[in-house]
Amino acid sequence: MEDKKEQIIQSIISKAWEDAEFRKELLRNPTETIEKLTGVVVVLPEGKELVVVDQTDKSKIYVNIPAEPEVDNMELTEDQLEIIAGGGQMIWKDLANALFPALKDCIRI
Repeated sequence: MEDKKEQIIQSIISKAWEDAEFRKELLRNPTETIEKLTGVVVVLPEGKELVVVDQTDKSKIYVNIPAEPEVDNMELTEDQLEIIAGGGQMIWKDLANALFPALKDCIRI
């Protein structure tokens, strides 16, 4: 099931890279455009909106500010708990590397 979902996402991205008109429509109306392309139904949680951002301009470096995690509902692994107990920053390092790789390469210290 997860493989199928990944394939659908890959097809959406590929189509957006190849077809400027599709990309514009995806930005205007993402849910309907995805459903039309893939034939799957997109069901968003109540109160949520699907936002697509065009980051294809290679002259820019994009940084996504993720939503803050809901710490009250978060379950950590034993390894994560040990890192936090020891004052480690591994979670932030992993998050920064995953979300901001291009920005990280531009920072000079």
